Amino acid sequence: MANGTLNRRQFVQRMGLAAGAMALPTIIPASALGRGRIPAPSDRITMGFIGMGSMGMNNLNGFIQKEDVQVLAVCDVNREGDNYAGRAGQMRGREPSRQLVEQTYADRMRSGAYKGCDAYKFFWQVLERDDIDAVCLALPDHWHAYMAVAAARAGKDMYSEKPLARTIYEGRQMVKAVRKYDRVFQNGSQQRSDARFRHACELARNGYLGEIQKVYARVGGVSKPCPDREEPIPDGFLYELWLGNAPQAPYHAERVSGKYNTETGTWRAWREYSAGHVADWGAHNFDIAHWGLGMDGTGPVKIVAAAEAEENELTLYYPNGIPVIKKEGPHDGMVQFVGTEGWVGVSRGDIWASDERLLSLEMKPSDTHLYKSDDHRRDFLNCVKTRQIPICDVAIGHSSLTACLLSEISMRLGRSLKWDPHKEDFVGDEEASSLLTREMRGPWIV
Repeated sequence: MANGTLNRRQFVQRMGLAAGAMALPTIIPASALGRGRIPAPSDRITMGFIGMGSMGMNNLNGFIQKEDVQVLAVCDVNREGDNYAGRAGQMRGREPSRQLVEQTYADRMRSGAYKGCDAYKFFWQVLERDDIDAVCLALPDHWHAYMAVAAARAGKDMYSEKPLARTIYEGRQMVKAVRKYDRVFQNGSQQRSDARFRHACELARNGYLGEIQKVYARVGGVSKPCPDREEPIPDGFLYELWLGNAPQAPYHAERVSGKYNTETGTWRAWREYSAGHVADWGAHNFDIAHWGLGMDGTGPVKIVAAAEAEENELTLYYPNGIPVIKKEGPHDGMVQFVGTEGWVGVSRGDIWASDERLLSLEMKPSDTHLYKSDDHRRDFLNCVKTRQIPICDVAIGHSSLTACLLSEISMRLGRSLKWDPHKEDFVGDEEASSLLTREMRGPWIV
C-alpha cells in the first residue's frame, strides 16, 4: 500500500515482530533483471531511505547519483531543521530530503519538474510498500537490529550504517534474519571499498611483510551514561519514536544529536544508544584488522585489559595468536600491520610501508586476492541484481561488531576476559555474559 495507512500496531502484528516471525514470500525485485547501460525506469532499483540525519543525507546524495537507482521515499522522525544536527549547514530531516530528491530528478528532466518522492514520519510506511526493492538505514545504533530484522521480513535488501548493532545478541539476530529471508545486506564499513586498505590487507595476507607479529588499530574509548536533564521537545520531532527500545528518558538536544563527537554531546557517546568511539571507529579499523588477518567470521579468544597488556592498551588475541592492539602504532596509519620483514600502515587517503616498493607491488596470480570493490554503494547495487554476497555482508559486520563490543565490555568491567567465538559467550564470567544483551522496550524487540 503506497499511501502508508498501516499503523504501528497493525505493522507489528503483520510482521510478527513482537510475537514470533510470520513467514513472508521472498521478493525478487524487478531491478534484478536490469539490462543495458542506462536502465529503463522499470528496471531500476527502487529505494527508500530511513534516517535522514548526516549519514542518511550522505548516503542519499551518493545513491541518487546512480543511474539505476530510483528514490521513492524518505523517512525520519524529524520533519526538518536542526533538531539533531549533523554536520553544520547540511540539510537533514524528511522534508529537506524529499525536496533534495525531487529537485535532483527535476534537474534531469526537460520539464524541470518532478513529483514522486514521499516523505514519511513512520518507518513502517516505507517497509510496507511493495514497490520498494531496497532500503538505506542510517539510524542511531540502538535502532539498527530492530529495523534490519523488520526490513528483512518485509523482503527488502539493505544498506545499513555501522556498527552493525548495539549488542552482540542483536547482531546475531540480524545475521539470522538476513539469511532466513535471503536478503542482500551491506554494512557501511566502506574502508573495504578503498584500494589502499585492500592493498595493505593483501600485503599482510600474502606474506609480503613476513610473519605478522601484531596489528595496531586506532580506536578510542568507551561510552558514558547520558546526562539526565530536560528540555522542551522541538516541534516536528517524534522523540518517543526516536527513543524506540532504549530506556525512557527526558529529551535534551545532546541526547539526540547526530554530531560526530563520540566523547560527549551526541548519541554516539551515550551508553544507552551506542558503545562510544570503540564501536563507532572500531567498526572501521577492527574491521580492516580482521580483513588483513583473515579473521572474518570469527572473533578473539582473549581480551586483555590495558592494565595487564604488554603495550598498556586493550589487546585482542585471535585463534592464530596474533594480537590486535587498540591504539595507533609506532608507524603511520590508522591501521598498521607489523611483520617480521616489514610493516604497512593505511589511513583514508594514504598508505605507507617500510619499503616503498611494497606500495606498488602487484599480487601474483597465486596470491590471495581479496574482494575488489571501488565503490561501496555500487557494490551493494550490483549484489541486489546478482543476489551475491557483498563485500561487507552482515556476517562480516557482526565479526567487527563483536571485536568492538568485547572491547567495550572489558573496559567497562576493567578486567581481562576469555571469549568463545563459537558459542559467542564469555568463558566462566556471568557478569560479562550479562552484558551481551540488554533490555529492550516493547514493541521494538528482537
